[in-house]
Amino acid sequence: MTKHRIYTTSFASVYPHYVAKAEKKGRTKAEVDEIIRWLTGFSQAQLDAHLASKTDFETFFAQAPRLNPARAEIKGVICGVRVEEIAEPLMREIRYLDKLIDELAKGKAMEKILRRQPAPAVQGAR
Repeated sequence: MTKHRIYTTSFASVYPHYVAKAEKKGRTKAEVDEIIRWLTGFSQAQLDAHLASKTDFETFFAQAPRLNPARAEIKGVICGVRVEEIAEPLMREIRYLDKLIDELAKGKAMEKILRRQPAPAVQGAR
């Protein structure tokens, strides 16, 4: 069985498309980077190094220091397929990233994109 073409595609070749999609909707490169760091556990320096070395998607996700456990909360349709139903693990990781960038471009708040729980209300405060 041959690998899907996206697995051997350079992450750096797709990254500008993520940024352009976000910027076209008034979002920033910094927000795209924050999403990628949240999903993969890479530091900004590590992310920049992968972009510079033109790491392919398969290696990029294989070398991720800590895939965020909250990524399992990412639900919805991307490219006509429900992300939570994608069986192949690497394709699911790639589609998680696609879905997060879509949410950013659609104007969703970073707190919601990054699946952060709101701080509990302080009891007794007036």
